[in-house]
Amino acid sequence: MIGQSQATLSLRSLIRSVAPSDATVLIIGESGTGKELVARALHEQSQRNKAQFVPVNCGAIPRELLESELFGHRKGAFTGAVADRVGRFELAHGGTLFLDEIGDLALDMQVKLLRVIQERTVDPVGSTKPVSVDVRVVAATHRDLEHEVAEGRFREDLYYRLNVLPVATPPLRDRIEDLPLLIEHFARLHATKGCSPVRFAESLMEELCAYAWPGNIRELSNLVARFSALFSGQQICYYDIPQSMLPRGLREKSPKAATKPPAKMNGHHPVNGQAQAPEVSHVNGAHNPVEDLITFTQGPALFALDGIPLKKKLTDFERTLIEQALDHADGNVSQTARLLNVQRTTLIEKINKYNLKARPEADL
Repeated sequence: MIGQSQATLSLRSLIRSVAPSDATVLIIGESGTGKELVARALHEQSQRNKAQFVPVNCGAIPRELLESELFGHRKGAFTGAVADRVGRFELAHGGTLFLDEIGDLALDMQVKLLRVIQERTVDPVGSTKPVSVDVRVVAATHRDLEHEVAEGRFREDLYYRLNVLPVATPPLRDRIEDLPLLIEHFARLHATKGCSPVRFAESLMEELCAYAWPGNIRELSNLVARFSALFSGQQICYYDIPQSMLPRGLREKSPKAATKPPAKMNGHHPVNGQAQAPEVSHVNGAHNPVEDLITFTQGPALFALDGIPLKKKLTDFERTLIEQALDHADGNVSQTARLLNVQRTTLIEKINKYNLKARPEADL
């Protein structure tokens, strides 16, 4: 768990206190705050760490399959049950079962889960013999379960059974002091193979620290991954980044970024002394695969019924990015290679492959 803020230190201390117990734990926190990471830490610091940690996302499994997924089934129990299946409770025997998004569980499944927690036995679908299980249950949710209980959407008895040891994961905005360490971690994690991690200049770090981060750690990781792919090995500052690449809250917060011209050096835009990746734009009003990629990474994926042609999309993206970089460097191959952080010979091969134009004196 990365960070040295008071919120992070307090959470680490609470995990150390709670981990040795076998009592159920309820982790509460906003989406993207690292609830599964906390659950894994509880398992790894417990006496059960030699057995399995089994995660289950209760909101991602279809309702009609969840009972079989959790408790298992016997051959012939229903159409398609061609063999016995061991459920997640049995898989986690001796270890920890992590029930993520427990607030999404239907009421009928809540009754069955309560019985399993109380009696420590499961009834596989189609079986008349209960199976004993020794499992520590750790549950998590982004919902306010007390409100869900009041509204009749969550059983009060199950809530009290789960909430023996409550653990709250702080949102990123409440541990903003950890942001530089988290960015450094994700930059190393997402760095392009063979390249140094992307670096964030002070101007960019200041803007990110002032941002509210509604998507928390998950949003931060995705943003650093985006910058790592498009500015690999470079140091970037706030005004070097096209507005479309920034979270909406940052764009709204600082509209001046869209109008402030970046400094120039030898006719090219620098990033704190280094070459900047080409800004994304529509060329002559044409369809732009680079902007498509940025739009794709900023929201949920939308797929046509017949899927997407991945190879063609990646090829279009590469060709457009090289074309824009060449234009940015006035056709100079060596400068373009530095912009894209590739070998000059590799770039020449791709220029020839895509039949792109470089300066005649570039000696292709």
